[in-house]
Amino acid sequence: MKAKKGEGKKTTAPNVSAVRASISFPPDVYQTLEMIAKGKKVSLAWVVREAAEQYIDGKWPLFRGKAEEQQ
Repeated sequence: MKAKKGEGKKTTAPNVSAVRASISFPPDVYQTLEMIAKGKKVSLAWVVREAAEQYIDGKWPLFRGKAEEQQ
């Protein structure tokens, strides 16, 4: 049976404020991230999100605006 248009797996969900991801780090990188988080008094997740945003801004600044528009 064929799926009707609009049915099936969706790749993006409207009105979603965050997407959960599971990421593995080498132990030394993870320890460094934990130290940064403790020093800044923020969560490790915050440090990783901030790093990802800075990476995107630096490498692909044109994509940054598009990601913000979708939110």
